[in-house]
Amino acid sequence: MSDISTLRRILSTCRTLAVVGLSPQWHRPSYFAAKYMQAHGYRIVPVNPLVAREGGDILGERCYASVQEAARALAAQGQHIDMVDGFRKSEDIPPLADAAIEVGAKCLWLQLGVEHAEAEAKAAQAGLWVVHDRCVKIEHARLFGGLNWAGVNTRVISAKRPQQLPY
Repeated sequence: MSDISTLRRILSTCRTLAVVGLSPQWHRPSYFAAKYMQAHGYRIVPVNPLVAREGGDILGERCYASVQEAARALAAQGQHIDMVDGFRKSEDIPPLADAAIEVGAKCLWLQLGVEHAEAEAKAAQAGLWVVHDRCVKIEHARLFGGLNWAGVNTRVISAKRPQQLPY
């Protein structure tokens, strides 16, 4: 589903995002996409087994080993996961789709370059909105006026030529 009205509806109603494969490294796409969404009022629920094993957090939120573990923790707080946002390889998507269905998410969102027809069909058949090969940050910026954010506004990447070489 990639028509504008559907994407607007998804991004307007799905406010709690379980970001699977969220990296703690600031320069990774998953990090700055999640940081952007968090800055725009979305609740980010990091899912990264390596960080969760160490009891860590990402973007100030506790990290979980799985979508199911995150859903249980949120349920204890009276909250739920609206969207499962996958920053994983295409071959890793079937269990992710199953997890999204299991926890009652409204949407399975697969990032740029990520597609898995069977898993997408299964999620859609279960009643989830399914978006593939799109970036949640780019779509939010495009549809809700955040293009001025230009990347992550870290001032590390710039179109301006440096006046003085850094070395």
